[in-house]
Amino acid sequence: MQNSLITLADWLAMLETMHPKAIDMGLERVMQVKERMGIAFDCPVITVGGTNGKGSTCAMLESILLQAGYRVGLYTSPHLIDFNERARIGGEAVSDEALIESFAAVEAQRGDISLTYFEFTTLAILRLFARAGLDAVILEVGLGGRLDAVNVIDADVAIVTSVDIDHTEYLGTTREQIGFEKAGTFRQGKVAICSDPVPPESLVRHAEAIGADLWLLGRDFNYSGDKLQWNYGGRGQRRNALGYPSLRGANQLLNASAALASLEALRHRLPVGAQEVRNGLVMVDLPGRFQVLPGRPSVVLDVAHNPHAAATLAQNLDNMGFHAYTYAVFGAMQDKDIDGVIAHLKDRVDHWCVTDLPLPRAATAEQLKEKLLDAGVVPESKAGSEKTVEIFASPADAFANALSRAGENDRIAVFGSFLTVAGVMQARKSGYH
Repeated sequence: MQNSLITLADWLAMLETMHPKAIDMGLERVMQVKERMGIAFDCPVITVGGTNGKGSTCAMLESILLQAGYRVGLYTSPHLIDFNERARIGGEAVSDEALIESFAAVEAQRGDISLTYFEFTTLAILRLFARAGLDAVILEVGLGGRLDAVNVIDADVAIVTSVDIDHTEYLGTTREQIGFEKAGTFRQGKVAICSDPVPPESLVRHAEAIGADLWLLGRDFNYSGDKLQWNYGGRGQRRNALGYPSLRGANQLLNASAALASLEALRHRLPVGAQEVRNGLVMVDLPGRFQVLPGRPSVVLDVAHNPHAAATLAQNLDNMGFHAYTYAVFGAMQDKDIDGVIAHLKDRVDHWCVTDLPLPRAATAEQLKEKLLDAGVVPESKAGSEKTVEIFASPADAFANALSRAGENDRIAVFGSFLTVAGVMQARKSGYH
């Protein structure tokens, strides 16, 4: 079979159909293949889990460590446009060739063990990192924590950024249930960091029960600041007069504090100077997280796809200053709390451009429109309302329509799913401006 898999696209297409279930929680199969392959790290490993804020925290950690001159491996998911975005070494996406070689190595070792797309690709990227002579490895946890494929690696520091309701069919329906799943990445005798201002009791209890060294926001580390700069204070380290991270948004100091707490915990193995922290925070870049594109009308890209993230997006939109009208390009997965997302944003949006997405588990544009009507968004044709709700076949079409109607003092917010944001990014790349 391997002989017929020539390109990265060939491999990815095969992996999508290899396992009967797209998501199949459990570590047994992945652990077996990992052991067979002898994947291990002799440098510090940081895992980053949480409902929201994982990507930002990973990006800040990578940026600071690169500024400090370390060779860093960063694994994140999902990707926006190219699969290669998931694996970065030294700040650069890895090549197709490197990925293909690692995929072939996993295929050669897995025998009759069936792996999901995520499990297979995670093992391939871990193998790639283990052979790359790295100084530090940052691994974003895919879904939950306890049963996520990334959790086959014992982290030196495990971060949980936030705990909120998402992926309820796998993780539970309460913050306590979900907090327990997230805490599954913690290890005995190792540092466990939680930057959620109100950590679930289950997370705290689990950390204590296994003997992890738990650092809590407000107890073990904290931040303070004014409009110009901010300060971090940890158990034994202060960082003063820091510039704000270049990532915009209300929660970025929570994420930055978790990143700095993890670096404090590792300071004897990965020393980082004050200027390197400052430079890293100023230079960090992460597409699709409250990303405001240059030009007019204002265009905001945000992968907010659950109520917690939508509340943050609403707050960030409020902080942007005056815009005459706001257009939304909105597409979402059916298994998300779409009503919860709409509840936070319906009063900030005048014109909704809802879109189908190219995945079977996506909600249709028609379903999104129904949910908007149920939430009390009344289109123009009824009762003289100035709101509109229009349906489109793709994010590109929805964005093109919003762009054609928006004035230069308006704004367009693109949100609801990675696929929505990716569709608009690709459309812009190929010519809609």
